[in-house]
Amino acid sequence: MNLDFAKQGGLIPAIVQDADTNKVLMLGYMNEEAFKKTQETGLVTFFSRSRNCLWTKGETSGNCLHLVSMAEDCDHDTLLVKAHPDGPTCHTGTDTCWGEKNVSSSVSFLADLQAFINQRHAEMPEGSYTTSLFKDGTGRMAQKVGEEAVETVIEAMAGNNDRLIYEASDLLYHLIVLLTSKGLSIEDVTDDLKKRHKVSKKDYPHQH
Repeated sequence: MNLDFAKQGGLIPAIVQDADTNKVLMLGYMNEEAFKKTQETGLVTFFSRSRNCLWTKGETSGNCLHLVSMAEDCDHDTLLVKAHPDGPTCHTGTDTCWGEKNVSSSVSFLADLQAFINQRHAEMPEGSYTTSLFKDGTGRMAQKVGEEAVETVIEAMAGNNDRLIYEASDLLYHLIVLLTSKGLSIEDVTDDLKKRHKVSKKDYPHQH
């Protein structure tokens, strides 16, 4: 990185984001020494303007920020720091300095599942059920999607919500496997849903 510390009197803003949830946790300032210490220790370190010294987040509270990555902006004078927080980030005890809860959406797990299935498709480890589906081919994968869809419908009609969720989970999993085998992903499906939603926000624009 080619950071311009001189541009703003030796300090650059450092926006800290949770590496898992993408929630913005806090804003601090780094000088070149704080930047280097962050790199060396793996613990996010700032320069305190009020105390005129370095401080590592969590050095007194224990709520450290474990560095995942740092990226400079287009003007080389601001940092985006991604980290894993140990507990609340704000000194007031809240998850973020804006009083927000730092929780990930359950729906975001679909991206993690897609990444896992992508890895299985690339590595094809022996003994993996996902690997066996890829090896069995499109016909078998499509059959599993059909079977799980039927079972989802059956449980919906039976009024058994616990079983409905179980079968719907199986359906989503097998659908992602099928999409992956075709070079597609669950993100392609959500992109299509977004496009349809923009057409009409009054109802789902189903097209044949």
